[in-house]
Amino acid sequence: MKLVITKGSHTDRVEVVHADGSRDFSEFPKKGVVPHDAVHWIVEQETGFTAGFWGTVFGGMKIDAVSALSKSGGHASSKRATVPDDAIVELVQAERLVECFEADMWSTPSEVEVFREVLAAACSQSHVPAPAIPDQIILSIRQMLSRLREDWADTGVGESVSFGEWSTSS
Repeated sequence: MKLVITKGSHTDRVEVVHADGSRDFSEFPKKGVVPHDAVHWIVEQETGFTAGFWGTVFGGMKIDAVSALSKSGGHASSKRATVPDDAIVELVQAERLVECFEADMWSTPSEVEVFREVLAAACSQSHVPAPAIPDQIILSIRQMLSRLREDWADTGVGESVSFGEWSTSS
């Protein structure tokens, strides 16, 4: 599976190309300095998550169906803070982790221990355990997101950024 995100004026187009050549498309509103779904890709690949957003898509679910699954399974947003179904715990953990990295990008990154404390609080609010992420993985993700931020800033409207093959062996 490959991911291609095309920059738009108000929304970004997300395209998934599966190994069999089939494609899935969606559009997402802009959220932050880089595409939210690109942050998911990097975070899930680097942490080895297999049941986060992209792992679920890799498993055969359509992009829009993952959103529906998370809502029906009790995805704990600020408006729906309920205990999620076991089937979506990693999906929720991935979302909280992505949000922490996005917040990191909006200011000077915090110390790793502070990052973990924020992640623990976010996961607690979502009724899921905080995933254990080694320091080196946090630092690696930060470096990758910094490069993504630079690449995305240089990407014009109508241009795309691509991500390589999805790997489930991270």
